[in-house]
Amino acid sequence: EMTTVLGIDVQVGRTGAITPVARLAPVTVAGVVVTNATLHNGEQIARLDVRVGDTVIVRRAGDVIPEVARVVDERRPAGTTPWQMPEACPACGTRLEPMKRVKRQTKAGVEYEDSAIRICPGGLHCPAQVRERIIHFASRRAIDIEGLGDRYIEDLVEFGYVRTPADLYR
Repeated sequence: EMTTVLGIDVQVGRTGAITPVARLAPVTVAGVVVTNATLHNGEQIARLDVRVGDTVIVRRAGDVIPEVARVVDERRPAGTTPWQMPEACPACGTRLEPMKRVKRQTKAGVEYEDSAIRICPGGLHCPAQVRERIIHFASRRAIDIEGLGDRYIEDLVEFGYVRTPADLYR
């Protein structure tokens, strides 16, 4: 379906991976109202040349996750500028680094190369990573703490009551 990009934000995951997300004018895709779509990483944004204000085609990848499939170039507003990945983590201000991936293993050891994914190396100093790690820990697929939802965890982390999973037991 066709919609407009209202903004591009970045999310920090529990591992520190930075994921750009397109904020969209609401559109119904396969029976679901979509307002956000993944843009995967900076290289994907550059490849598609997605900009704020663009008209884009959105689809549900694997019938689940909304993603921007392409930009409708002929509808691009004048004066738009290419989007740039931030240099620092939006949650803690730590300088972002490229994620390393294994290039090959040799007798001398493992060789790594930079991937397109950017990460925040802030670890437990990054409040966004702390929040996402606690949410994952308490989720149904992990410890399954009934009644401990995302919003409650966000407040516990924001007010400084929880920094690690062990704090939940205190």
